[in-house]
Amino acid sequence: MLSGRTEIGRTDPDLLTEETDGPRKLLLAGRSWLVTYIDRRRRRCFVEPVDEGGRAKWSGFGAHRVRPFTLARAVRDVLLGGEPPATLTRRAEAKLAATRETYLDVVHPAGAVITRRGDSDVRWWTWAGHRANATLAASLPSVVLRHLTVDDRFIRLRDDVTPQSWWAAVTDAGTGLSLPEVDPHAVRGLKFAEALPSRLAEATLAARLGDGDGARAALAEPVRFLLRQEG
Repeated sequence: MLSGRTEIGRTDPDLLTEETDGPRKLLLAGRSWLVTYIDRRRRRCFVEPVDEGGRAKWSGFGAHRVRPFTLARAVRDVLLGGEPPATLTRRAEAKLAATRETYLDVVHPAGAVITRRGDSDVRWWTWAGHRANATLAASLPSVVLRHLTVDDRFIRLRDDVTPQSWWAAVTDAGTGLSLPEVDPHAVRGLKFAEALPSRLAEATLAARLGDGDGARAALAEPVRFLLRQEG
């Protein structure tokens, strides 16, 4: 990622290939960035700083890349009280304690949690990873807000969702999962895209964005509903 001529860092390409409504914003180097141009051929992304709204993604790198689902669940385990496999400084211990307090109501050892904050912020806290959540969002269109709704921790739901409409959507999704939507422009950066029919190229990219196993694991879990109005 480049801001002017300054390299900010690298981000997961999945965040640049998903279909989105409105501006595409990323979170990197401790702040939010607005994507102004993507040079898919040269694999460069140009950004400018914005105040908020950026999205990040946990993926891991290298030959033994950790599955996003596994990594997100490891984060949830630590938030639930598990000890990370590392020696922590006092400052890190204090930060971890504060983070556990922040996420106290949205992690549960037996499954997922659906919360409402304010009038319209309804979230399904799956802790399933970005790709599984993207698959779930595509598979439950009747209860999920379109686009800009997914990260590694949660999926944004419609503000009128009820336990009844939720279970109806889950039942429908149980008959077969859908692939995440992709940005049609992203297909141009796919290797051999010119040799593939457009539908096949989009399906190939969508398959890379999804995680069916993680999505099915999340769907199979019990869900606690905390849909009372919160300030």
